[in-house]
Amino acid sequence: MNAPASFDTDLVPLYADHLATMKRRADEALARGGFDHLVVPSGTQHWQVFDDRDYPYAVNPQFKAWLPLTRLPYSWLVYTPGERPKVIFYQPFDYWHVVPDAPSGWWVDHFNIHIIRKPDEALALLPPAARSAILGEPQSALGAAPGPHYAPNNPEPVIQYLEYQRSYKTPYEITLMRQAQRLAVRGHRAAEAAFRAGQSEFGIHMAYCTAVGQDANDLPYGNIIGLNEHAAVLHYTELQRVAPDPLRSFLIDAGASFHGYASDITRTYAYDTGIEFQAMIDAVDAAQQAMCAGVRSGVDYKHLHVDAHLTLMGILKDFGVITVSPEAAVATGVSAAFFPHGLGHPIGLQVHDVAGFAASDRGGRIERPAGHPYLRMTRVLEPGMVVTIEPGLYFIDLLLDEVKKNGHARSVDWARVDAFRPYGGIRIEDEVLCTGGDADNLTRPAFAEAG
Repeated sequence: MNAPASFDTDLVPLYADHLATMKRRADEALARGGFDHLVVPSGTQHWQVFDDRDYPYAVNPQFKAWLPLTRLPYSWLVYTPGERPKVIFYQPFDYWHVVPDAPSGWWVDHFNIHIIRKPDEALALLPPAARSAILGEPQSALGAAPGPHYAPNNPEPVIQYLEYQRSYKTPYEITLMRQAQRLAVRGHRAAEAAFRAGQSEFGIHMAYCTAVGQDANDLPYGNIIGLNEHAAVLHYTELQRVAPDPLRSFLIDAGASFHGYASDITRTYAYDTGIEFQAMIDAVDAAQQAMCAGVRSGVDYKHLHVDAHLTLMGILKDFGVITVSPEAAVATGVSAAFFPHGLGHPIGLQVHDVAGFAASDRGGRIERPAGHPYLRMTRVLEPGMVVTIEPGLYFIDLLLDEVKKNGHARSVDWARVDAFRPYGGIRIEDEVLCTGGDADNLTRPAFAEAG
């Protein structure tokens, strides 16, 4: 998947260590839940209502945590402490669709592999359902009474422990995540070139997908590609076929997938690099890099988020957009009109990865700070965690109207807002690994490598 020739070989020892970690985690999770076996279905295909079309298949994250297999529906992972793990590998007789290749790669030597041709053939290979923690979606149920029946029970003690531990990425996972960065950066470079060449949003999207070598079925989320005012829509995915005239600005939030791991990168560009909006982009970029450097062990992510509000309001103050102090803008809620989302989120097997609010590996929740309803991470940072840092400044009419209604109109210079409104907004996003020392930015080196 677009990796150096030696990449698979380099992964062999890393994967062995990763699998050992997965086994230790599973041992503890099963003991907490009182189960003897861990059973993880890969997931099934879903069909559209009143139609014979299927939705894009999405693998169970609990499955791909063990295996770099993302296009293998109707398969199963079985782990019993003290035994070699088992993969029930669905390889049907089928001439309508591409059949999965025979099992190969760095993972195969670590599993007992059983090929099945029909989903029901898994029944004879699964352990007793009553003694199994079965982690998956309801559609993954297999068999029916009075015979064997396997329906996901998703026991909370097991799920809570495994999801909490997923916060701590292994060296194997970090290696795959770095490669996902490199793939996405190829797309970002191509997308910027397409923007500067005057392409439409759809044209930019196609340039991105071509450079990455992935389309909607492979990308970890739908590309956000907004020109001019569209950059003010946080999840803008409409992809207009005609470029606006004139071109002013471009915001792209797009990632890539690599063996089940996601990247999530955002950049903003001004078409004319000599204008004031470019200066604001540069100010946000400098602030964002400082925020990334703040990803350190023992730092409360909630505090990073609140500090980001103060920093961003300082930028708006410098540009004459707000007339009050940054502290006053945050205290009155004015800052939320310009920065309405969270600073970032955990990332890994899922774009918005699990356990961002977890109080411990036995459950509980760390709530968001008052007035910040969209923050996706509230934990204290620890080594091994990977989070995104994505501050933004936007000129969103809906939210700015609320500032006026709430009696804070004098906190804003509306003429300055009008000057920036045609550019939509700014967001810059990197992924950062928390270590025992300095922050490890996974994204910036990928841009440096790409030139």
